[in-house]
Amino acid sequence: MNIKIDELADAIALQLSQFKDGVAEQVKAACTDVSNDMTDKIKASSPVGKGKTRGKYKRGWRVKKMFEDKDNIRYKIYNATDYQLTHLLEFGHAKTNGGRVEGRPHIRPNEEWAKKELAERIKRVVQQ
Repeated sequence: MNIKIDELADAIALQLSQFKDGVAEQVKAACTDVSNDMTDKIKASSPVGKGKTRGKYKRGWRVKKMFEDKDNIRYKIYNATDYQLTHLLEFGHAKTNGGRVEGRPHIRPNEEWAKKELAERIKRVVQQ
């Protein structure tokens, strides 16, 4: 492939653009996979209550794509059924008749895992 010196900048820009587009698609796929995996991990580690609504909080975890364009993608992981309980269950709360209920961390550990996992996957994509 022969490139004239006058066309060198355009050729380099084209190659970099193609590389960027390929990497962006792979990074977006990694984001999708990690967000789905994180949702599954949160479901698996969520506490299960007692009574007739047993497991409702655990089953309520969802992942939703909030935004996507050519270079970016954003996901939201949330509890659709009992969003009010996330803070209380994660950090603990006071009981009505005195005393405290210990927190059961199930969101933060999975968030930390997802940050590390996504960073590793992005590093692998860029190094290819």
